[in-house]
Amino acid sequence: MNVRCRTAEVLRVCIDLEPVTFNRGFFACDLSFFFLVSLDIFTAPHSQPCEVKGITVFQKKVILYGSEGSVKTFSSEFCCEDTEEPCQAGNNLPKCVVQVVDPVVLSAQVCDTQRCCEPCCCVPNCVTARLGGEICPDRDKGRSVYVTLGVFSIIQMVRNVALLIPVYDFCVPRKECETTTDCPCDAFKRIKFPTDEFFPPKDCECGQDDTYTCCPC
Repeated sequence: MNVRCRTAEVLRVCIDLEPVTFNRGFFACDLSFFFLVSLDIFTAPHSQPCEVKGITVFQKKVILYGSEGSVKTFSSEFCCEDTEEPCQAGNNLPKCVVQVVDPVVLSAQVCDTQRCCEPCCCVPNCVTARLGGEICPDRDKGRSVYVTLGVFSIIQMVRNVALLIPVYDFCVPRKECETTTDCPCDAFKRIKFPTDEFFPPKDCECGQDDTYTCCPC
């Protein structure tokens, strides 16, 4: 009769990356978000709710610029030892990185089966394992729940690049430390009085960092 959504969490994001035809350097990212939704189902008026968990899928497609390159990357991590097969070269595709937080539940309502969106992708086993079994394939009986979620995500295209960084030789100290026999009181007198520790610094209007140079008191 009624439904109430408790929580919703992100289980997995499946990413499919392909280059865009006739547009070099751009890549199409097909994203499939899988959410685990916990619901309270009310079967009768003034009855105790029954907790039910289900999977909902949201798909999104973005086109991002990932640059291009024509080199082959070889790494010792992928080399096959004691075999005649050569080391496999890594593909030249960039990496698509998706950062997403748990969604905000906006609404949940009971609806007929015909109103629900049929996911056009299969649910992976790692997602169904969270439910303890396979998803019920029979959609002809009973009713369904239509859930509206608000999702915040950041989608990035990452590629390894070579950078030239200047390297400097390490410096060997050539000057020895000189021991001093000054009186401790004389050394204390050379220390500047810590005014900032006693009074909060003023806002400098001239833009300089040194407050005392700008606004001497």
